[in-house]
Amino acid sequence: MRQIFLCALLWVLGGGAALACGPESDCRVGARTYRVALPEEDRPVGAIVYAHGYRGSAEAVMRNGSLRRLAAEEGLALIALESREDDWVIPHAPRHAGTDGAEEFAYVEAVLADAARRFAIDRARVIGAGFSSGAMLMWTLACEMPARFAGIIAVAGTFWQRPPEGCATPVTSLVHVHGTSDPIVPLSGRAIRETWQGDVGEALAMYRRLGGFGAAQPPAPEGLDCESWRNAKGAVLDFCLHPGGHSLRTGYLGFGLERLRAAGRI
Repeated sequence: MRQIFLCALLWVLGGGAALACGPESDCRVGARTYRVALPEEDRPVGAIVYAHGYRGSAEAVMRNGSLRRLAAEEGLALIALESREDDWVIPHAPRHAGTDGAEEFAYVEAVLADAARRFAIDRARVIGAGFSSGAMLMWTLACEMPARFAGIIAVAGTFWQRPPEGCATPVTSLVHVHGTSDPIVPLSGRAIRETWQGDVGEALAMYRRLGGFGAAQPPAPEGLDCESWRNAKGAVLDFCLHPGGHSLRTGYLGFGLERLRAAGRI
């Protein structure tokens, strides 16, 4: 019995511990980590892959009770990404001149694969979401790896400097929410150190052209003023404004999920 106990203890301290990750402990992929909260479901579930803002963390995302409740009520896993530094290493970001974003793209790919291996994740129902610089990562992923996501929800963030010269197709569905009086990430952008934030209008115009989006009946949620476009493949592109500043309300993410569900994406 003593030998069995010792073997079990070594398993926990060794390989078994590597699998024991969740909302309060890190899941490791190479040199990086993420966290995950799972709904009470006995079947494969979709997921919200969430990117935090500047100097945020996966731990802080998991402390957001409102966000955790939204994911659980929707029957979705919440997967919180963790930046290696204060911010995401994506093209034109401050202090990351010359990067092509390959490090972050590989990290997101690794997280998606690792989460599907560890947990019952339905990879056809994975939604990307992010706030501020996390939304900048999500816009970049919408261009770089749209096939990995059933849809993207971006709140208060777009590309650094300008849209890329080329993006992968077919496009994914994208819902963008922004404050008209946002002083941190203004709709038209602003200078930050040696770079600058992009113009939201330019990003939307690029994605409309890329995806062949045509005007559609916009939604009319309370507190948001929206424009909407849809393409021949049923993908949606929504742009919604609220009168506030640089803020994230869980309701914005809930609205995005509603729009993606109505389009048959999840």
